Amino acid sequence: MVKLKASKKISEIKKGDAIKVDGKMYEVDMHYVFENYKTTKEMIIEMFDPKAKEGEGDAQLRYFDDQVEETMKFYVLKTIVYEEKEIENVEW
Repeated sequence: MVKLKASKKISEIKKGDAIKVDGKMYEVDMHYVFENYKTTKEMIIEMFDPKAKEGEGDAQLRYFDDQVEETMKFYVLKTIVYEEKEIENVEW
């Protein structure tokens, strides 16, 4: 399970906010509902590494809004597909 250290509610994360994943800083580009189910919403936070070269360093955090810690997964963009990567810590 991912360890979260939150400075505010995850629902309040917006464009321009900083998120640290396993010690690496990312900047939030978008935070939106990916899929709206009857009892929960699957959410995506799209981020990028501001120090990376153009077209590199894109990543996503995906989670269900009713089980954030249990469902959070991290993906990094590889060529044209996001690839899941194991993580331990996320801070915002």
